[in-house]
Amino acid sequence: MTRKAQLDQFLAWITGKASQADLGGASAARQFRRTTAWCWALRPVIPVTGAVYDVLQIDGFNLRTGWCVLVATHRGTVVAFQWCSRESAAAWGALMQRLPAPLVVVCDGGSGMHAALNTHWPTAQVQRCLVHLQRNVRKHVTTRSKTPAGQGLWGLALKLTRVKTVTGGEEWAQLFLAWENSFLHLTKERTYRKHAAEVPSWARPNQTWWYTHQRLRSGYQVLQRAIQGGHLFTFLSPQLAHLNVPSTTNEIEGGTNSQMRLLLRLHRGMPEEHQRRAIEWWLYLHSEFPNPAVILKEHQPEKRQHTNTAQPESKDPAAPVSLYDTGLDANEGLWTRSGWAGRP
Repeated sequence: MTRKAQLDQFLAWITGKASQADLGGASAARQFRRTTAWCWALRPVIPVTGAVYDVLQIDGFNLRTGWCVLVATHRGTVVAFQWCSRESAAAWGALMQRLPAPLVVVCDGGSGMHAALNTHWPTAQVQRCLVHLQRNVRKHVTTRSKTPAGQGLWGLALKLTRVKTVTGGEEWAQLFLAWENSFLHLTKERTYRKHAAEVPSWARPNQTWWYTHQRLRSGYQVLQRAIQGGHLFTFLSPQLAHLNVPSTTNEIEGGTNSQMRLLLRLHRGMPEEHQRRAIEWWLYLHSEFPNPAVILKEHQPEKRQHTNTAQPESKDPAAPVSLYDTGLDANEGLWTRSGWAGRP
């Protein structure tokens, strides 16, 4: 079996649902591991094409081993990925600097993402994922808030994903302003330690005051920052109507992240390095122009050219003495022996 055939067999297994035992029993599984062990050393890399994309979706996928892979996709096709220990401005910058700035970026606003966008893609317009904004608000005010302010804020978050038109966006903005007129003062109220009957567990020892309604304030700021940055309803912009900009990252969440999660579950038990290699192959095979044969050729060692031509003898009188030869050398113990060792 050629190496290309072995690689094809390896990729069919690593990206499929079958286990090694399904290949024909225990002996076939052992044979498969022996013949494809070298495939784990191949590291597929998506080449940089320099193409300018109109809309890119970016997101991070965390492995249980502590690694995180940052992925950029265009209309369901993977265009780049970057390994890191956690999402940060430096990690996102390493991904973004390999791609020209797109017209629009759809993202969830993860850690360090906005700093990297301002540095590497300052001209790109940003659309925050409305589903993630909704979840972030829910994390702070919950779905069962007992206060009118919390209930109203959660109601606004629920309505976010129902906005589909410019008119709907304007109506939502009016509701948000109405909420601010009624409850904004609550987000500014303070409690001073010397007057507090109970100190919250998250307060620092030297903290003299804190916001009375901290959870409500945090939930409000999730929406306020997206509005202030102009990242809430970018997909409704008339200038971008021809691009059909999505309002969520469901495409990359469901089409990429969930598939990588399924791959790791189907092949659970792989060591850390094998998990990374499996993810890399899945991403590469879902890029624009995947060609495993090219990856194989890049990793093959150069064949040595053997010739029968005798090498010319050196005419240099100062040529070094050979370190290995067929002559006798007393230092190596190669001489005619006598005595007991020489008796028959």
